[in-house]
Amino acid sequence: MAEHRLRALVVDWGGVLTEPLDAAIRAWADLDGVEFQHYVDVMRSWLGPHQGELARDNPVAALERGEIEVPHFEEQLAGRLSEAAGHPVSATGLLQRMFDQFEHAPAMAALVLRARRAGLRTGLLSNSWGNEYPREGWDEMFDAIVISGEVGMRKPEPEIFAHVLDLLGVRAEETVFVDDLEHNVDAALGLGIVGVHHTSYDTTAAELETLFGLHLSD
Repeated sequence: MAEHRLRALVVDWGGVLTEPLDAAIRAWADLDGVEFQHYVDVMRSWLGPHQGELARDNPVAALERGEIEVPHFEEQLAGRLSEAAGHPVSATGLLQRMFDQFEHAPAMAALVLRARRAGLRTGLLSNSWGNEYPREGWDEMFDAIVISGEVGMRKPEPEIFAHVLDLLGVRAEETVFVDDLEHNVDAALGLGIVGVHHTSYDTTAAELETLFGLHLSD
């Protein structure tokens, strides 16, 4: 059976090891007086209608690869949001205000820790927006940590998947990748990695237990 060959688990951070991003972004938008739909429209204009299809002028990809500084990105995002809202949106500290709304998902973190203790190779693969990550406990959770801005690559680029596989010392077909964004999961599937689209702890835990043949849920 293919699942018995699986020996590595790679997970995203935002939306997997945190609570859903939609709620966090909506909370930030309310605090900053921004219409959530305006934010969505800006992201679509930069990332393309299906997110994986990059628009020509794409500050998000540049930020995630570490090619532009956070203040530069904040100025561009605040400018677009201010234009849509008809009133100023403060650029300074915009991303920090956004990330302050992210809530840790302790059940998923505990699952990853149990997976590693059960003998699986574990990795984190995250697209960074220049944010500081809460890394406490990561040494126990992960064998490899790949942050896009630190390596100059981003999901869904094939190179960043190859990089985390190399660090873990595993092949694509031996690895399960968990992400809350379908286009990232699709990219992993295209490389031969087993993909799991994360929508909730319960569904992801059940799917991982089936794939690995291990008891991983709490």
